[in-house]
Amino acid sequence: MSEAYRQLGTPLPGGIVCTADHASNHVSSDIPLGIASHLLNEHIAFDIGTEAIAEFLARDHAIPAHIAAISRLVCDLNREEHAPGLVPEASDGHPIPGNVGADREARLARFHRPYHSALEQWLEAAQPKLILSLHSFTPRLASRKEERPWQVGVLYNQDDRAARIAIPMFAAEGLNVGDNLPYSGRDLNYTMNRHAEAHGRLYLGVELRQDLVQTSEDQTRWTALLSGITQRVASALA
Repeated sequence: MSEAYRQLGTPLPGGIVCTADHASNHVSSDIPLGIASHLLNEHIAFDIGTEAIAEFLARDHAIPAHIAAISRLVCDLNREEHAPGLVPEASDGHPIPGNVGADREARLARFHRPYHSALEQWLEAAQPKLILSLHSFTPRLASRKEERPWQVGVLYNQDDRAARIAIPMFAAEGLNVGDNLPYSGRDLNYTMNRHAEAHGRLYLGVELRQDLVQTSEDQTRWTALLSGITQRVASALA
């Protein structure tokens, strides 16, 4: 495999697949970030809960997953190659001194390009009906005082076909749903822009609030909900 990603399950033509760009908080031993170790367990390092949910989707719900295996503090896989935040020098007010002056090209060659090349080949071979792009968000940013009340957000850029179907489905579950919130997919949507919108592939971008996906029980419950909704969305888009 690769140190940039791992894949679980075998995609089927016309099925559903999952991508998780920020699933891991792993930092390679030869990349010193110069930060306190506890920060690797916080939202700046990874999307809390998404790795377990992606694994459950692949294992228990026949939704294969392409999962990042490196922290976004090393290389943000959901950013354009030229984006300043690709190798962040700070995140939510925390400086990342080990990234100052880092060799961006080396990070791109080692992590970013292998991740996306493999994803491109995986999707081309599978030709799925729907891609679930899975992320999670912190209830509040340390650098801002705003609260984020949404329990789930549905993100999209130009193609909102799946989003328009999914938003009322989540709302019908009694959830506070963000429509392109807590941030807009028109600003941060690189992986789906490249692998879905550029190819006319249908996708559903979902952000789960991290305080709701902390435990195995929470993750199992959200996995079942996501599986059911993505299947219904895929059917509605047929």
